[in-house]
Amino acid sequence: MTIEWNVHLFSPDLDRYPFHPRAVYLPDLSDAPPDPLSAYRERMTAEGIDRAVIVHPEPYGDDHKLVLEALQQEPDRLRATSLFYPKDPEAPRKLRDLAAQEPRIVATRFHAHRGKEQYLDNFDDPEVRALWEAAVELGLIVELHIGPNYAREAAAAIRACGGTVLIDHLAEPHLGTGVEFADVLELAQLEGVYMKLSGLSHFAEDSPLYESALPFTRRVIREFGPDRLVWGAGTPGIVDAHLSEYSEADRDKVRGGNLARLLSWG
Repeated sequence: MTIEWNVHLFSPDLDRYPFHPRAVYLPDLSDAPPDPLSAYRERMTAEGIDRAVIVHPEPYGDDHKLVLEALQQEPDRLRATSLFYPKDPEAPRKLRDLAAQEPRIVATRFHAHRGKEQYLDNFDDPEVRALWEAAVELGLIVELHIGPNYAREAAAAIRACGGTVLIDHLAEPHLGTGVEFADVLELAQLEGVYMKLSGLSHFAEDSPLYESALPFTRRVIREFGPDRLVWGAGTPGIVDAHLSEYSEADRDKVRGGNLARLLSWG
């Protein structure tokens, strides 16, 4: 089974799906398909993707209308993440309300890296911990889109709050130093922490497999191991290219088996 955890859906209909006033970036919608879910279904067929976790895009802020409608249309093949602003005192309540409304919401996402300081100041902040604890209480995955400079803070929050944690995009290695990335590798020592094999295009240019990054990804894979690695973004062939030294059974875990287990998506 192949499960992608990375797809963003954007609609050109800004009247129905407006961007949030606090959006940290605005995407170019000039080529956005009028029916983004239909277009993604075509990608699933072309790439052999069986199921997917939609990552709720930042420009929509905490308005989840688009992903909720997608889940209603594809209840068996799709799950989705959520996004809230930790500095909003109502964020934990909003997360609980959303999870009660739609049980196919499986995670909430925190952003913290160089250039994305708008969401939180520190993982020690009480409002960050409150939102994190609400996610754990609800059985949701805590998705951390962090840079290496936040890894040490994230480790302290993981020890304090627990839960299942997914580090996004290999922790954006190009946004930190080698010394800081050592803290990312240390996260592999913590129980329940997973790494996402994604974001290769952020620092490598040789698509579709980004084999120039192999010396780096092999090091990360060695720390986390195939039981705590999940694929997301690009072609599923990335898994075979970057885990060529592992068995087919191990590559199957990374392509989708680990997510199927984590999400009880049998």
